[in-house]
Amino acid sequence: MPIKLVTTVAELHAESARLLAAKQGVSQALVPTMGALHEGHAALARAAVAQNDVVVASIFVNPLQFGDAVDLDRYPRTLDADLALLDAEGVDLAFAPSVEEVYPGGEPLVRITSGRLGEKWEGASRPGHFDGALTVVAKLLHYGIPAAGLPGSGPAVADAAGTRLPAYSAYFGQKDAQQLALVRRMVADLNFPVEIVGVPTVRSAEGLALSSRNRFLSDDEREAALVLSRALRLLEARADAREPLDLESAVDLVKSQPLVELDYFDVVDPATLEPLAENCRETPFRGEALALIAAKVGPVRLIDNAPLNS
Repeated sequence: MPIKLVTTVAELHAESARLLAAKQGVSQALVPTMGALHEGHAALARAAVAQNDVVVASIFVNPLQFGDAVDLDRYPRTLDADLALLDAEGVDLAFAPSVEEVYPGGEPLVRITSGRLGEKWEGASRPGHFDGALTVVAKLLHYGIPAAGLPGSGPAVADAAGTRLPAYSAYFGQKDAQQLALVRRMVADLNFPVEIVGVPTVRSAEGLALSSRNRFLSDDEREAALVLSRALRLLEARADAREPLDLESAVDLVKSQPLVELDYFDVVDPATLEPLAENCRETPFRGEALALIAAKVGPVRLIDNAPLNS
């Protein structure tokens, strides 16, 4: 059945309830996006469709998470192409609300705060970004609860009357590692009835992490940007070999590319995002960590990361 586009919360609830009933579904998934979809988003949709009876993808460019009005205005809007991609992956519903639908009273007076976890790394470079992102994610997660507001998470459960309620999950890309960590923390701390599923980063054949902003890179800038993934692969190889990570040499590799302006590059705890300096220099790497990197390449800010395990 072709994908159906809805633009209001009422339509979303009605259509998701109808689809769950028609399919006798026991699970529903949400794939939140800002549109300008690419193969990375397709991988999210593919995973959600494979694991759930009903899948909703949201398309909403959230003004709260843009510190620069120019950046907000130039963010690509490609609704027709987005719908075609989602339809090809078997997504049931596309939810593309207006700003007025999501924020009917204007900018919300009360927002989710990302706390200490959101003040570092991307949060330090983009103040307020994660507060805006978490605020809209919280709203979208509520909108996507199956059967127009009935709770359910993890395995399908039953309510007090014995009615079986659908399981509920939401899919996020691991490329935005800090956002994924924050969403998981928010869901745990505030008891949201949803399971958060992380999907591995999708890369180009050359290794560049896919991003909606990659389209703004020139050919030379795209080639230069590959140094980010090369530096991450260098750390992955050292971690796999249980060698010292020698982060400084990986930083030097990035800085050797004149078109790349490095913002940060560090190895952190995957849950707290605190630096793990002891694993970065002379001691052999042990355990689990996350390498985070951000840099400006030409007009484009790029982020990437790599899980490290030994």
